[in-house]
Amino acid sequence: MYIERVPNRNSPPAVLLRESYRQDGKVRKRTLANLSSWPYERVEALRTVLRGGTAVKDLSAAFQIERSLPHGHVRAVLGAVRRLRLDRIVHSRRSRHRDLVVAMIVARIIAPASKLATAKGLEHAALGTLCDELDLKEVSEDDLYKAMDWLLPRQEAIETRLARRHLSEGSLVLYDLTSSYFEGRTCPLAKLGYSRDKKKGKLQITIGLITDVHGCPVAVEVFDGNTADPKTFSPQVSKVRDRYGLKDVVFVGDRGMITTARIREDLAKQEGVSWITALRSKQIQRLVHQGALQLSLFDEFGLGEVTSPEYPGERLIACRNPLLADERKRKRKELLEATETALDKIVAATRRGRKPLRGRSKIGVRVGRVLGRYKMAKHFILEITDDSFSYRRNEERIAEEEALDGIYMIRTNLPSDTMGTTDVVRAYKSLSHVERAFRTMKTLDLKIRPIHHRLEDRVRAHVFLCMLAYYVEWHMVRALAPLLFVDEEPEGDQLRRKSIVAPAQRSASALDKASSKKNSLGEPVHSFRGLLAHLGTLTKNLIRPTIEGADPFEQTTRPDALQQRAFDLLENNCPPKALYPVL
Repeated sequence: MYIERVPNRNSPPAVLLRESYRQDGKVRKRTLANLSSWPYERVEALRTVLRGGTAVKDLSAAFQIERSLPHGHVRAVLGAVRRLRLDRIVHSRRSRHRDLVVAMIVARIIAPASKLATAKGLEHAALGTLCDELDLKEVSEDDLYKAMDWLLPRQEAIETRLARRHLSEGSLVLYDLTSSYFEGRTCPLAKLGYSRDKKKGKLQITIGLITDVHGCPVAVEVFDGNTADPKTFSPQVSKVRDRYGLKDVVFVGDRGMITTARIREDLAKQEGVSWITALRSKQIQRLVHQGALQLSLFDEFGLGEVTSPEYPGERLIACRNPLLADERKRKRKELLEATETALDKIVAATRRGRKPLRGRSKIGVRVGRVLGRYKMAKHFILEITDDSFSYRRNEERIAEEEALDGIYMIRTNLPSDTMGTTDVVRAYKSLSHVERAFRTMKTLDLKIRPIHHRLEDRVRAHVFLCMLAYYVEWHMVRALAPLLFVDEEPEGDQLRRKSIVAPAQRSASALDKASSKKNSLGEPVHSFRGLLAHLGTLTKNLIRPTIEGADPFEQTTRPDALQQRAFDLLENNCPPKALYPVL
């Protein structure tokens, strides 16, 4: 028996219960009942029974969802790792160690946490389907530590492959340094030093990062926390030239990194190595006193090249940013006023009638504390005796510094026919890409700190994992740009601003997204972290039918419009496998 729908001209079709049989060698059929008056659900239930199934009145009772795990964010990040072939770069053959390393990279982007929390997240599915997608079983904290120990010896080979992918002869190589505070006191790398995190009394480590001109990370290295910036630079030059095999490169570093001593002792002796850096404020003041730099140069132009016998064979590019000048003037004024307010209290303490402040050393200690807090000692002339204290502004020194507000000078050994003045300035300003990488790795998304590892190699492996996670996120952000608050037209910045010295200008589309919270297609825009959280609402469900004999099955929820758009962007814009071969 079966159910057949028979067309009925302009009337609704007739629904008939029929039976087929064989007579005289021919197949015939006859109608057993007219079901046209039955509701659609009853007809379909009968059809199911006739086919050998079981009809259920309440469909919600026919299935049980045994497990529902967040899946969309895992699909997005793990998919990006595989399209970038980063798993193959870590190791060409799949192994449990490689899968654990990939899991730690993905987990660092999805939910950055300690290795203990990551292990528990994998074991108890707090990280969604990540454990299932990588077919990991019974992951413990020790397993992750062993994977880190397996990864660190491969760091050199991995960075070499990334360098071959993103750097070439004549490339700009960006290098900068940061520090991160450390929890504990037993790691040999953790030292007291200049804290960029402003954490007084905390031990720290120092991290050096190499990127390409666009800010894509290539290599990272961890140094002792008290290592000076210039001392970290020479090993990076050797790394790029010897390990990566690049002989003709241009290093870009800030004034504290590529110093005169480094230029003279390291760079000048290596053929094919060019560099771009900047002068310190004292060096600029010396050029002004020598007459090599005329401040009237900036009356009509925002930048210009000057020469000085003190820097033979180098180009000096003087730049003045009026907005930066105004900001420094405002900040200096506020600091001077705050310093004077604090010093006035010390003056009052030496003149009060009851228990006046006495003693040259005691007065000096309090004065030094104030000047150290506001960093304004150079702008005051002090007079301290055993029973008095007075001060006045050093107006001449203040005027000299104010004349140089907003002025910075870039120095390079590149000839003008190789790189023009504007391009040199733009290359130096590209160091902001490395600073953005540090912000993302340390605070915004990847949370490299707090660092609890005690062994030196574990700290190095932890930082390396965070760099690999940033490598994946860097590509994902570029692919998802239409759905994020990021500028989709960064290359047009040079056309939007009047001068390369002026602050960077966001595109009209980026400003529209910031104000309307929507892109040009009317789609809502998000932060990277917010979009990732929304992708995580797409789940993978394990469903068990209540019908006897039916097998359980997995079903992924249907992505909404935003999730599908994100997946499409990642699949189309994240570099395909063919673009990034395994070297």
